[in-house]
Amino acid sequence: MRLALYLSGILVLAGSASSLLLDVYSNASICAAAKEIVQGQMDYYEGIKYGGTVGMFGFPYYWWHAGEVFGGWVDYWAFCAKDNETFSQILFDAMYAQRGEFNNYMPENQTVTEGNDDQGVWGLALMQAVERNFTNPEDHSWLFFTQALFNTMNNRWNTSTCGGGLKWQIFTYLNGYYYKNSISNGSLFLLAARLYRFTGEKFYLDVAEKVWEWMLAIGLIDTSDVVWHLHDGATEGTNCTQLTSWQWSYTYGIFLSGSAYLYNATGERKWKEATLKFANASSYFFNGTIMTETTCSTVGRCNNDQRSFRSLFSRGLGLTAALIPQIRKRILNGWLKPSAKAAAQSCSGDGGSTCGYNWAADGWDGWWGLGEQMGALEVILSLITSKVVPLTPDTGAYNVGGDVNAGNDTATV
Repeated sequence: MRLALYLSGILVLAGSASSLLLDVYSNASICAAAKEIVQGQMDYYEGIKYGGTVGMFGFPYYWWHAGEVFGGWVDYWAFCAKDNETFSQILFDAMYAQRGEFNNYMPENQTVTEGNDDQGVWGLALMQAVERNFTNPEDHSWLFFTQALFNTMNNRWNTSTCGGGLKWQIFTYLNGYYYKNSISNGSLFLLAARLYRFTGEKFYLDVAEKVWEWMLAIGLIDTSDVVWHLHDGATEGTNCTQLTSWQWSYTYGIFLSGSAYLYNATGERKWKEATLKFANASSYFFNGTIMTETTCSTVGRCNNDQRSFRSLFSRGLGLTAALIPQIRKRILNGWLKPSAKAAAQSCSGDGGSTCGYNWAADGWDGWWGLGEQMGALEVILSLITSKVVPLTPDTGAYNVGGDVNAGNDTATV
């Protein structure tokens, strides 16, 4: 028997197994499918279990996975579940509980595992709350928390090697401390772009430019071919002259949407070009029209992290389509609708809401996990988010009350 579910504010038990029905043109159908998937995610959530940690998921899932999930839950709340007070409270408590002593999302219970990429993914969830008008805490706004997290990350910018960049890890004792990777720097880039668009503070634009120029200089953003490439990272031991060439969908989604935010905010031609180039390059992650994590799927060795990457990729595609109408049709009709249909039919495992990994398979492929649920949820919700421009104070956002200097008075490690 599966765990009790909380999406209706009452006890719900699993029904018979059948794939999700999805009409990609109906918001009601999209939300109904999303609800089933979120119900499946609740099986993994510790915060509603006796003695469980609020804001955390059970092993083998880590703190960053929680931030990844909650960003998707914010969109589910915004477009499908605003009237569900039980779910809203679960989400609010989860995001608020992990803020840490200094409000910068470095909680004490993560000091042995937290990396810059982990903190960055949480920052993206917080910014999702800002742009979707998620209920503010009484002490500080989600904007304040985002700014505190952002400054903590930005203050780690390291010029002692490679001419700059963020390290993958925060703490010296963690494997990867001497590696500078695209996802950590990309998270800083996307947060800077979104904060600039939301606040108008030039400081954030300057940081986005700094990250962009460094990524180009090192070659992690490779513009030498017609099709751009985003490499995974580089080691400090070679002064970042030797690149790790792995390509991951979530990195593309982050730089794609970051460029789209900057083009939307500035109108600069270079950001339009970057958006179009990253959109073209993103075709690497599609088998025809079906989204796949190509680098590991082709060899059948995707781990728990990699099986979740399509969630952030889908979110990035949705945000890009919303911000840049010129490419909305291509993204929505060419990629998101076919992938959402495929993801929905894969959700036919245990209880009828357990989603598979290979969306191109006929039905559930036998794989399950939090990553599979995340990917399916985000690609299905993107059918709505791709048509809704993120809010700013000028268009109705009330998550204000931030502080550009938040977090600067606390230690970065």
